[in-house]
Amino acid sequence: MAKLKCKDYGFECDYVSEGEIEQVIDNFRTHTDDIHGIDYSKEAVMQMLLRKQGA
Repeated sequence: MAKLKCKDYGFECDYVSEGEIEQVIDNFRTHTDDIHGIDYSKEAVMQMLLRKQGA
């Protein structure tokens, strides 16, 4: 199970993506592009997940 929160990456936003890794990556990328205007690559979001798990 994976989880990413916009607040963890400096956004004043309550969005949370939670579930299977691929789904979390796709949902988080869509949200940040549509709402925040930032088009993260899949690799960048995967790094976010990996860093969070290592913390």
